[in-house]
Order: sequence, then C-alpha cells, then structure tokens
Amino acid sequence: MAAQKPFEYQGKPVRVLELETINFSRLLSQEPAEVNKLLLLCQTDGFFYLDLQNLDGRRMLDDLQKLLAVIRRFFNSPHDAKNEIGLPSQEHGYEPVGTHAGVVDETKDGYEILKASRDELSKANPNLPSIIKGDVGTLRDFVASSNIITKTMLACLSNALGLYGAERLENSHRNDHKSNSTLAMFRYIPGDLTKDKCVGHQKHTDIGSLTLLFSEQWGLQVQRPGMDAWEFVEPKKGYAVINVGDSLRFASGQRLYSCIHQVVPMNITEDRYSVAFFLRPDNDAKYRDAKGRMISASQWHDEKYGIFQQSHEEQKDGFTILMGGMEQVVQG
Repeated sequence: MAAQKPFEYQGKPVRVLELETINFSRLLSQEPAEVNKLLLLCQTDGFFYLDLQNLDGRRMLDDLQKLLAVIRRFFNSPHDAKNEIGLPSQEHGYEPVGTHAGVVDETKDGYEILKASRDELSKANPNLPSIIKGDVGTLRDFVASSNIITKTMLACLSNALGLYGAERLENSHRNDHKSNSTLAMFRYIPGDLTKDKCVGHQKHTDIGSLTLLFSEQWGLQVQRPGMDAWEFVEPKKGYAVINVGDSLRFASGQRLYSCIHQVVPMNITEDRYSVAFFLRPDNDAKYRDAKGRMISASQWHDEKYGIFQQSHEEQKDGFTILMGGMEQVVQG
C-alpha cells in the first residue's frame, strides 16, 4: 500500500493512499495467487479495496444503490419517525448525532446511524421503524450479499492459514448462532474541525471480524502500522473497502492486522452517507484479546461500545480496547 501525491485538506497537504485491490470473483474461484494476496494484505495493512464489478459482485452494487435511496429517505424524515423504536440493542436501532465521542478532543460524533442486525432481519416480522418496514426486502438482500462476500473471504483466509475443521474462521461465524453482526447506515452532518462540537467519527479499530464498507464520498482516513500521519482513502465506484477488525485479529493469534481509522468532514455544506456491514463472530466465540484476557466475542463487543460512548478523557483508561491493541503496532 503506497501513498499518492499529496492534496490539501483544510489548507494543509495530506496524502491519499493507493490501496491494493482484491478481485472478488477470483476469491470465489479460490485462485491461489489471489488467496495468498488476501492473506498478505490482512497481515500487513488490514485495509484494501474489493473489486465487485464482475458478474459475481454486480448484484451487490445494485443492492447498494437501492439501499442508498432508502437511507436518504430515512435520514431526511422527522426525528420522531427515525427514533420510533429507539435503540433496543447496540446492534439494532437508531442513534442520533452526538451519541459517541467525536474526532476531535472534547467533541461528540457528527453522524446519525440506523442499524439493522442480521439476527433481527432473520425474523419473520423484524422490529423496524414504520417508515422503512416496507423496505425490509432491500435490507435483507444487502445483508445476505454482504454475508456471502465476507464469509467467502473468511474461507479463503482459513485455507491460506492452513486451518481445518473447528479451527476454520468461518466455523465461528454461523448463521444459526446468535451474533452481533449488523448493517450500519450512516449520515454524517457537515462540519468544521476547528469549531463544531459534533464532528466526524473518532479514531478506532472495528469490533468484529471483517467490515464491508461503501461510500461515494471522501472522508475516510487510516493510520497504517509504522506511520504517524493520517492518509485519505479514495472512494471508488464499483469497489468496497474492506478492513480487518479486532475479533479476526484476535482469532488469528494476532497474525492479522486491524487498522486504525477515522472519518473527518470534507464539506461544510454536504451530508456524507456511508454503508457498512460488520461481520462479527458468534456471541459465544472465545479468543484472547489485546489485554491477554480470554473473553467472548459478545463481551468484547459490549466493552468496546461502552468506551465509544465515553468522553475522550474517560477513554484514556480504555485506550487499548478502543484501538484493539493496534496503537502499539502503529507506534512500532
């Protein structure tokens, strides 16, 4: 992963990453070179593009456009309609702007979020706000496609790591076991880092195993291992951005890297929309975390969400959990 020539953000030069690309169709065919490349990228950067432009991925791209139309309508609805069901659980429901810490010290986040959990969507009559109950098919289609794509990557990683039977990564990501896997839909409000009190998405690593992320707008930044500077990730049509999460790093015995990232506002007048599917392990899956504790995936999920909601000052005590232990890798 190399950096392109700098461009300016808020009057200062910043760098744009040239992320490596994995071809989804080649992964489906288990092409050895592509599988080995996937493993290498997960071991070194933890971030890459996934090319979905071929036949096997084109349905996902169509589903994305349908979903974006749904979430634009949802987020432009009255607050009471969006908040009809509240937040029944951390992986399902609605959260308004300012629920978590923001990207700058002493700020709150600058996004609102609708989450639709995989387990809830699997029910015959899922609990959804009335304004999107008629769109449950669109939500289910997107989650189903996301589930197939991310589990294909898990199967490829299991093969590359030489895992068999119960040790295979996908064996702890079963559809018939309870999980915190969820579809998260974001609207970031316009903001200014220098003066706004609700701005961006603070630096962190993701809780789960793999994140399948789509956005047609700039704002995502990553901090690579061994690098001090933040670097922008260019949004590319026809591609998802994939990143390794904490749970996959821990399940691999820390052989794989989860990457520290954040979102900053790029435009003081334009909303930013993004869609992420967070594949997470079975709730009862066990691994050794960044602190060396043997804990369940659900415990890690709940602890980290609690830290997301703390102030920046309070988060200092839980910084290793917030960063998934990757702060030590970044610092070398």
